[in-house]
Amino acid sequence: MDLNNYIRDIADFPKKGIIFKDITPLLNNKNSFDYVLGMFKERLVDKKIDQIVGIESRGFILGAPLASTLNCGFVPIRKKGKLPYNVISETYDLEYGKDTLEIHADALAKNNNVVLVDDVLATGGTINASLKLLEAFKVNIVECQFLIEIKKLNGAKKILSKKEKYYSILKY
Repeated sequence: MDLNNYIRDIADFPKKGIIFKDITPLLNNKNSFDYVLGMFKERLVDKKIDQIVGIESRGFILGAPLASTLNCGFVPIRKKGKLPYNVISETYDLEYGKDTLEIHADALAKNNNVVLVDDVLATGGTINASLKLLEAFKVNIVECQFLIEIKKLNGAKKILSKKEKYYSILKY
């Protein structure tokens, strides 16, 4: 299946000069959505995964159904102020500003096998902040998974500098 047919480019969003990769056409199509989830799952079926950690917000859309198919838990990483309990926070730079991510302080246990999921790997700021959050838990990060990678922005360098494995389905 050519997933490129289900990705829509939106020019100058969220600001001038950015070409946003819109995945909503892919999510709207049962076959393409199932295909993506199957590709992610295929890489993990022989591994004991305790939790899928999804990054707000499209990481939730991909991560929660993946967790269900793998029969494991789902943990959200959210933007600042969205979680109602004690949190660990990490502020980072985006390609178009700054943001802060948070995770519940009791979300994971030491040595849990986790997979970190998000829709796009761009500059690596979001994934780097998420990896820093997970360091506090001393978990085993099995893999970071992305639907899309924007290669020219070199976000993978931030993952590889932490010696983590990653997988992207589409590369632009």
